[in-house]
Amino acid sequence: MKAKWTFFIAIVILFAACSRKQQHTFTDEILLPMTPVKNQGKSELCWAYAMLATIETEHLVRGDSVNLSPVYIGRMMDANSQELKAKGQRAMGQTLLNMIQKYGIVPYDVLPDDATDELPTPKWVFLLGARYTPWEFAHSVCAPDEYLSLTCFPDSPYNKKIVVPVPDNWEQNRLLNLPLDTLRSHVDSALRHRHPVCWESRGHAMCIVGMAHDEAGRPYYIMKNSWGPKGPHNGLVYMSVRKMWKDMIALYLTKEAFICSASK
Repeated sequence: MKAKWTFFIAIVILFAACSRKQQHTFTDEILLPMTPVKNQGKSELCWAYAMLATIETEHLVRGDSVNLSPVYIGRMMDANSQELKAKGQRAMGQTLLNMIQKYGIVPYDVLPDDATDELPTPKWVFLLGARYTPWEFAHSVCAPDEYLSLTCFPDSPYNKKIVVPVPDNWEQNRLLNLPLDTLRSHVDSALRHRHPVCWESRGHAMCIVGMAHDEAGRPYYIMKNSWGPKGPHNGLVYMSVRKMWKDMIALYLTKEAFICSASK
């Protein structure tokens, strides 16, 4: 029995050593400013966290500080959308944009990730001596139709808006369908022009805040995650370009970012 445990421990040490050897060294090429990494906890609101993170970074790049509350979106969902509750909180970035235009948004510091039910949902937002409703505040940080929703489905017509056929798109939102090379050109150029991009796959959503390469020169996107400031990069994820595009379902960026990339 002792020999068996010795062998098991040796295997564990060997795998740990191999894992350490496989860790990459990254060099950031672009890293946009961002608010602190949030933590969605047990919720399935990654789509809200990712889209709000994109809005926040877009404002920070402009020189405006804004930090928004995903918990508020969860509460608006619970109070107003039985259909969204029935979907188990799963949705897409466009759902977040739709919800803040309808129900508004509030700052993170008045309704943070660890807010309990005892902390009431604010009815007002106080900013620089002025009072706003959450709806008025939302329109000050994200204008209607400010963002474009993009996708790539080769089986559907390009350069037309299509309903993305995934369960999370229960709202039947229509996204602009572009060829993959065109879409990648827009995303990379948007990042180089200092615009973040919201990325969604079938299982998760994050905000793309930069680009990097590893010690072999292989390219990566830098993602802001919503699982707290954990891991070797304090909540950031370095995702290979290949995996990002392989898993991509939807992308969201401002019209300004899209125009910048189109006119490069």
